[in-house]
Amino acid sequence: MITAALIGYGRWGPNVARNIMKNNRMNLHTICDLKPNRLDDAKSVYLDKTCYETDYQKVLGNPDIQAVAIAVETEKHHIVAREALEAGKHVYIEKPFTASVEDAVTLTRIARERNRIIHVDHIMVFHPAIQRLKKLMDAGELGDLLYIEAMRMNLGQIKKDVSVMWDLAVHDLSIIDYLSGGHEPYYIHAVGDRKFSNTETLTFLTLRFDGFIAHIRSSWISPVKDRRLIVAGTRRMVVFDETKPSENLVVYDKGVDVVSGTDANKDDYIVKVRSGDTWIPDIPVEDALYNSINHFASMILDGVAPISGTDQAIRVQKILEKADETMNVS
Repeated sequence: MITAALIGYGRWGPNVARNIMKNNRMNLHTICDLKPNRLDDAKSVYLDKTCYETDYQKVLGNPDIQAVAIAVETEKHHIVAREALEAGKHVYIEKPFTASVEDAVTLTRIARERNRIIHVDHIMVFHPAIQRLKKLMDAGELGDLLYIEAMRMNLGQIKKDVSVMWDLAVHDLSIIDYLSGGHEPYYIHAVGDRKFSNTETLTFLTLRFDGFIAHIRSSWISPVKDRRLIVAGTRRMVVFDETKPSENLVVYDKGVDVVSGTDANKDDYIVKVRSGDTWIPDIPVEDALYNSINHFASMILDGVAPISGTDQAIRVQKILEKADETMNVS
């Protein structure tokens, strides 16, 4: 049993608290937030099932607490996580990991020096549909990867501490990293616009990898909610639609076959479009956040290898930093 504390009970913190409470391998010792009204909200839910604290230093100083879940503003991730590691705690932290690659590298070094675990909540890689898609790809069911197109848009909360790319595209980047086995792009370019905020509220990110390309659209100012991922292979193509729980993963036996020739510039090169069956895999109904928290517990108790550890987080943040450099540069 892991004795844990939650630091931050704002927008996402209640979800983390609920899933820690559901996990029989974890004990939620304390919920901490600087704002008393948020703690009042927590108390109305959990009553005397946990403790409540406004000073996170007291949480870090408690020797009974082995791990902390950090769900505060991104700009505070580095300092809170660093102090937690230095206090000997394992760290579960919300995405994005930190506000910079430099801070992410520093935290990784400290964790390794102190033999502590950092689990970055790239929640989508723990979605059962994405995990099934990974198995299909690893089994060769899709063939060679051609392209990935991701859309994550809605008319939603406009943030000031991070751009829409750092808030939403980070999900799709972590999925691409997971599906491709950690492949890194050799070309990164982004365009965006700052409407109603001092950060980008709309971005288009293009990536080139060896063998495939990816395009990610992120928006807080879309009239419709869209959470789709298209993964196209030479054998089959897949659409993941997060807004359709009952059929969120659809496999299409569609593609393009080369009938003759080897050089597309020559007359004997002929291709034929293929359209076969469509099927929906049977995927268990699971909470991706619960899976993420349970994986964190398994890393600590069972020594399970990380799926969304700091190595992945640093690869993702390198892309985001490079994309920021290219943003709106002609």
